[in-house]
Amino acid sequence: MKKDKKMLLIFPPQWTPIGPHFAIASLVGQLKNKGYSANCLDLNIEFYNKILTKEYLTNVIEKIKKDYVSLFTSIRKIYTKGKKESQYSLDEKCDIYKFGKIKKFLSKEDKLTPMLPDLIELAKGVLKDESKFFTPEYLIRALSMIDSALSLISLAYCPTNIEFDAFYNSFMKLDFKHIKHFVFDKKSNLFWNFFKEKIEEIKKQNNDFIAISLNSSSQLVAGLTLSYLLKKYTDAHINIGGNFFGRIKDEIKKHPDFNIFCDSISIEEGEGPIVEMAKFINNEIPIEKVPNLLYFKSSKVFETQKMCPVRLNNMENLNLDCYNLKDYFTPIITMPYQTSRGCYWGKCTFCDQDFGQEFNVKDIKKVISEMRELKEKYNITHYEFIDESVSPTYLYDFSNELLKTDLDVKFFCDARLETAFDDKTLETASKAGLKMVMWGLESGSDRIMESINKGIDLNRRFDILKTANRYGIWNFAFIFFGYPLETKEDARKTIDMLCNNHEFINSYGRSVFTMGKHAKIASEPEKFGITKMYEAQDEFSPSIEFDCVGMNKKEVSEIIEECKVKCFKYYENPLWMYLRYREWLFLYIDKHGLNWVSNYKVKL
Repeated sequence: MKKDKKMLLIFPPQWTPIGPHFAIASLVGQLKNKGYSANCLDLNIEFYNKILTKEYLTNVIEKIKKDYVSLFTSIRKIYTKGKKESQYSLDEKCDIYKFGKIKKFLSKEDKLTPMLPDLIELAKGVLKDESKFFTPEYLIRALSMIDSALSLISLAYCPTNIEFDAFYNSFMKLDFKHIKHFVFDKKSNLFWNFFKEKIEEIKKQNNDFIAISLNSSSQLVAGLTLSYLLKKYTDAHINIGGNFFGRIKDEIKKHPDFNIFCDSISIEEGEGPIVEMAKFINNEIPIEKVPNLLYFKSSKVFETQKMCPVRLNNMENLNLDCYNLKDYFTPIITMPYQTSRGCYWGKCTFCDQDFGQEFNVKDIKKVISEMRELKEKYNITHYEFIDESVSPTYLYDFSNELLKTDLDVKFFCDARLETAFDDKTLETASKAGLKMVMWGLESGSDRIMESINKGIDLNRRFDILKTANRYGIWNFAFIFFGYPLETKEDARKTIDMLCNNHEFINSYGRSVFTMGKHAKIASEPEKFGITKMYEAQDEFSPSIEFDCVGMNKKEVSEIIEECKVKCFKYYENPLWMYLRYREWLFLYIDKHGLNWVSNYKVKL
């Protein structure tokens, strides 16, 4: 049978627009190499390139002024002194909030605002120009302009907030009612007009199947707006996939009315199921035979059988034929790449990052062969290994094999502080192109580390960091506060750990613990100091709220502020904080070297 049905895969906003997303490139690779017609669109990068323009910003400034006048008139009709907040509708609350924000903005004299439309193209150009990008003063100034532009856009669509790396709305709960409200609320949905224009282009392609990849709640409003419009205005089968919905499939099954947005939802790993979906679209099999699928039929939600994940060695190569890599906000693409799926340790009590995945590893020769193809076809020379964790044995063997080739690539990865990351392993990896490791340092408290079940030698982990630095490898440390058993004393040990070892903890990423629904800690809450777990008010939230014997939310906030103040004395005003994104930090380290980046302090 001829495989002539047209399939389109789309990555919607909002995602940091500095490189292609791995999932779409992988899925397109599977389809094309199996002989199916597949194309893709990165509407995330198209969106950012659209809104960060002179024309768009000029219109936004005019919109803000007009909205101020219209809101003033409408709010006068509904606002009464002494009226309780609960007496206002959701739309009225949003209007009052927006009016207050615009009033505050207009009351301040901002000399930059009128200039932004003329400056924004220059700012974008800095991010894409290699000579300017690697000059910190230019980059920091350009980012400041982009931040200001996005703040303006957010004000025009308030209470929506869009940033370079975030999208949120403080009025929107993660439940079906609120999500649906803000998808159809054109006053706050800044994606609506953009997608209406794109729909006209997509309609002309006559696609038979369109899949939209949603990997985070930041993509919900945009992704569902797009899927709704596609379902309404095209004849294609509309499918939603991605990491986010795989975590909340049980909640989706309670909502057959979710079919206003799509015809089916793919859950868990997609490389195998996407090929089976192609068979369905090409009339080779019925939809019931497509695995890992929720589909809507006769006002009901049906679930198909789960498929064993395709082993990495059996997957087709990534395909970037559809992408214009010059569109992204970076002078050099850092390509996400997987050498393994799942976590080889898989025992940390706080983690659910490997949920729905079965651990398997890609053969090193296949990795190097694919990297060679990516370099020859797309000039990809820089990689982020997005594995949950790269083992020391694999890193050494991969680096050793890479050194035997003429393939000049640079890379960084996540890893656990295991003693097997010895002198020989780190020296070999450095020679092969390893520039940075994102280490799971987690906590400075031995008590918390034991409860986390990290499974490493706590007495020797700093020796590994020192060795990595000796070979020019940047140490990025993940730490977090708010673990259920953590006291202020435990938390201060983490702060002291960062301060006392700042010479070889080159940078750190601080976060607050959130308990995922599928984390191991959730199955034995009492054991980890959790006194109460709350049924989620937001049904589509992938996390669980809880009370615990450790710090409360206020105390965690105080500790974070304490961490900022104390660490500033040791790290001063480091460049790495202004580079913001791990991909950009990696590029700077590769360009300027560890010592240069580490010693560079930004003058305020």
